[in-house]
Amino acid sequence: MQDTHISLAHGNGGRYMRELIEEIFARHLANPDLDVQADAVPIQLDGENILFTTDGFTVQPLEFPGGNIGSLAVHGTTNDLAVAGAIPKYLSLNAFIEEGLEIATLDRIIKTLAETAAEIGVKVVCGDTKVVRRGEGGGLYLATTGVGIRYGHVLTMKNIRAGDSILISGPVGDHGIAVMLAREAFGLRGDIQSDAASVLQLTTTAHQFAGLRFMRDPTRGGIATVCSEIQRATGLGVRLQQAQLPIRDPVQSVCDMLGYDPMYLACEGRVVAVIDPAETDALLASWRSLDEGSEAAIIGQIDAAIHHVVLETEIGGERILEELEDDPLPRIC
Repeated sequence: MQDTHISLAHGNGGRYMRELIEEIFARHLANPDLDVQADAVPIQLDGENILFTTDGFTVQPLEFPGGNIGSLAVHGTTNDLAVAGAIPKYLSLNAFIEEGLEIATLDRIIKTLAETAAEIGVKVVCGDTKVVRRGEGGGLYLATTGVGIRYGHVLTMKNIRAGDSILISGPVGDHGIAVMLAREAFGLRGDIQSDAASVLQLTTTAHQFAGLRFMRDPTRGGIATVCSEIQRATGLGVRLQQAQLPIRDPVQSVCDMLGYDPMYLACEGRVVAVIDPAETDALLASWRSLDEGSEAAIIGQIDAAIHHVVLETEIGGERILEELEDDPLPRIC
């Protein structure tokens, strides 16, 4: 790690954040149970197979089309449990409130958080609040911890094999662009909704397939970052087909105008799955039978002949998707 000070890029999910975690947090906190690559880690408690995860949320603005920081906190935490093969059960909640936040805004956000938790079937069972002085926070920060019961087989990147297929459960980039437009940045407005939602139905469906290798929700850093993590962990290349990627026209239009790459934009209600090619079509059909997965697509495969993440373009070319460095859209989750 060559940097001398923290920048926003250290929170983007890409190379700078990986170096920060590996060279400071993991170096000092190393122990046999710490796994900095996992969405959730297993623990044994009274004979139960428990999965445990934690997350923080700093989105700006606090409310955006399709959700707010409260619903995002529930979805983000429970989705990490879901893609790891658990049924979410309990959450803790820590709220860091900035002096001057309107009480009506806080009430709306916590009301939405409670409703979202109830829809998924999880309970907030403990928490804490802190108030910071005006100018020392972004209105409201939330930190959550989630506990779930494992029901499926163990999913890790170590399971991935050459030739495996890569699927995405729906269109990418909706959340990142919805939050950006909600800021009214660049004078742009639009009706794009965040895709923030529970992925539990998608993940429990996928776990019915014995050939399922790995799942992840592509949040910070998007699909490109998930694929970069797979490539680093396995040593195998990843080949993606641009023509197969589901991207909504309004999202692509905003990206074209402003120079964003949808491959690096955050999703908050999608699942990337790696599966044995023999079961690829069956999983795709199962996902497409669900409302949450109606636009699912096969987007690539694991390729031992290459050593990068490669995107085959619609015009027949190829480009390497490098690990994310700059932060295209900070404060989106």
